[in-house]
Amino acid sequence: MKSKAAILTELNKPLIVDTIELPDHLEYGQVLVKIKYSGICGSQLGEISGVKGPDKYLPHLLGHEGGGIVEKVGSGVTVVKPGDHVVLHWRPGAGITSSTPKYNWNGKQVNAGWVTTFNEYAIVSENRVTPISKDVDLKTATLYGCALTTAYGVVHNDAELKSGESVVIFGAGGVGIATIAAAHLAGANPIIAVDINDFKLKNAIAYGATHVINSKNEDAKKMIQELVPKGLDVIIDTTGIKPVMELSYELTNNKGRTILVGVPKVGDKISIDTMPLHFGKKLTGSHGGDSEPSIDIPKLIGLHKAGRLNIDKMITHTFTLDQINEALEMVRSGDAVRVAIKMND
Repeated sequence: MKSKAAILTELNKPLIVDTIELPDHLEYGQVLVKIKYSGICGSQLGEISGVKGPDKYLPHLLGHEGGGIVEKVGSGVTVVKPGDHVVLHWRPGAGITSSTPKYNWNGKQVNAGWVTTFNEYAIVSENRVTPISKDVDLKTATLYGCALTTAYGVVHNDAELKSGESVVIFGAGGVGIATIAAAHLAGANPIIAVDINDFKLKNAIAYGATHVINSKNEDAKKMIQELVPKGLDVIIDTTGIKPVMELSYELTNNKGRTILVGVPKVGDKISIDTMPLHFGKKLTGSHGGDSEPSIDIPKLIGLHKAGRLNIDKMITHTFTLDQINEALEMVRSGDAVRVAIKMND
């Protein structure tokens, strides 16, 4: 079986869109999914630019959030069946952790993890797909694969945000906007969004921010201290930028929680005063908010259907798989909230 896919062959280079060959049979716990839409996360930008260092798996496929339809299942699979509509996600959910597939591209092996979504057909691990009802739009479904589940987990698991508590979110990209929406749902006040892009800040207001600060034009530290003189209950950094992480910790009050969501470049180290950590202040690095997709995705879909979670306009741009490099540039530009890739029918 053949599939069109976007392949990372070299760091800091455009992806190559070409045809790959899938393995002849599914291994134990594997699921074949026809991808209808894929999202793009900052993690993919980081993979392409090598923020974690040298990439020993090249060439390989990318993408970890999508919406699709199950075509076939391997032995042992019980969570999904052929014909099911599913969300593809990077956090493990219910089911088997299978072996990872190996694709073929012009005689070369192309690697893949437990889930990839920049391909028309993907072999994924059972625990990287969650079934959803067929009335859920498969483009919107991409949001549940990373941005929304991460944000929900960060707010509820990492930050343990309570109604009436103050929060700052640094970075108003896809995960940042989703975090603002989750903080609004949790009843936080004030909700302060900080970014350098006015397009993102305008969207931050639409999703629940009570105040926005363009740190390119304004003194974010001064303005935040004026808004909340006693320090923030919670600060969530989605940027992974060293000075921003340090400022986040500094502005959190002595009993507050600083949550680092964004991944810094390899070798970046922050400098902080650790004394407050001994007396109640908390600093936490988040790994997808410790979300549990099999539990959290149905909850989030229910909140959306009930009108409690406004995500209908979160995907601001849609491209085809052939336009993947243009789509990546759109994400890099900052002039998008979330970008979707539509696969060929």
